[in-house]
Amino acid sequence: MHTRTYRPAALPTIGGCELQAAGVDWDAVRVPRSVGLRALAILGNRSGAVIEDPREPAVYWFVRVGSTAGWDVPDTRPLGVTQHLVVPPPPRVEGPGPHWRICPTDGWLITDVRVLRAAIEAAVAPFHGP
Repeated sequence: MHTRTYRPAALPTIGGCELQAAGVDWDAVRVPRSVGLRALAILGNRSGAVIEDPREPAVYWFVRVGSTAGWDVPDTRPLGVTQHLVVPPPPRVEGPGPHWRICPTDGWLITDVRVLRAAIEAAVAPFHGP
């Protein structure tokens, strides 16, 4: 028997963005922009797609569904079932508003959650001392 996942319809928002439910095709991790940009430099080509929202300011990584269970990295927030993310249209790579810092090209959306966690921890290490 094949179980089919149901993705709720996305709600359109201003500027072609959509409010999409997390926990269906992906979970996400919200990281403050200052830490996120350092983590992005550490990740290099190991990063999947990333959304930047200058209003917050924050960046969001997409990770495998369920991989944020037990996520406990300070100053970050996991988004899973019952949470939503404003997702910009694919061509939007600059603001105003949410835009792709790294577009989901060639189907590469997901970042390995363990690699992401290590990059975030390395990005904040200089500020926490030994």
